[in-house]
Amino acid sequence: MGKVLYVVIPCYNEQEVLPETAGRLYEKLKGLVQKGRIAAESRILFVNDGSKDATWPMICSLAASNPVYGGVNLSRNRGHQNALLAGLETAAAHADMIVSMDADLQDDINAIDAMIEACEAGNDVVYGVRSSREKDTFFKRSTAQSFYRIMRLLGADIVFDHADYRLLSRRAAQALLSFDEVNLFLRGIVPMVGFPSTTVAYERGERFAGKSKYPLGRMISFALEGITSLSVKPIRMITLGGMSVCIVSLIMLIKAFADYAAGNVEPGWTSLIISIWVLGGLQLFAVGIIGEYIGKTYMEAKGRPRYIIESVLLREDGEVE
Repeated sequence: MGKVLYVVIPCYNEQEVLPETAGRLYEKLKGLVQKGRIAAESRILFVNDGSKDATWPMICSLAASNPVYGGVNLSRNRGHQNALLAGLETAAAHADMIVSMDADLQDDINAIDAMIEACEAGNDVVYGVRSSREKDTFFKRSTAQSFYRIMRLLGADIVFDHADYRLLSRRAAQALLSFDEVNLFLRGIVPMVGFPSTTVAYERGERFAGKSKYPLGRMISFALEGITSLSVKPIRMITLGGMSVCIVSLIMLIKAFADYAAGNVEPGWTSLIISIWVLGGLQLFAVGIIGEYIGKTYMEAKGRPRYIIESVLLREDGEVE
């Protein structure tokens, strides 16, 4: 008999795509059970992240109609990463393997077969990696690639072209849950867990329905969260930048004295204004980066819960048929 698989899906205002997602995943799990790849006790677990539409009532209806569907309802919106972690925490108590994916059906569910095979081969973490970005716009493709390169440059151990489509074994999920930091960036934290890992390539499709939950503003915020959560190199770069400015200032001071001694003094309004604006901008930028780290330290020191689970719908008496 195969291992118990849970598919965890964070949901925020996904009423338009949820019925299709539920149907496709059910057929996928049904096929895997029939092939003996997974146990009949496997489940599809939707996590409602404080949706404002009919997402949670739809999850309740699915859970009532078929025991293969389960639901976790957060007390309020806590963000995609926290919702995903809440689902992992619930699933880790029952599953041998956990696959996390988004509800929009852009991730190819057929890649689950290869993920299970990789897990059976001894890998505790299997990353779903995009095989190409040809369907992305030039702007999105270039900014995404730049983000991964910057993260690598700053020392973050991040898997290139990987989002949150991955498989975790039970021990990998439990190890991930032992990280108690509030500022979550799972794409960077999961590799810190260690354990054997590999990748599975897949072709990412178009969103089936609804709107993207990551417009440009949220993408920038997410990238900033990842950078400041995983690396202190930006602060070190500020230090090096400050030292460089001091050295340049010292050189300019020596030059000014030399020009004064030679009687070669001319009004320097342009250079003065440029210097003021450049140094002022650097100072504000530096204060902003330091503020990000101080703010994160403040949030961590409070020790507030990352999420609060209001209710869980999960039946253990049924099987995938």
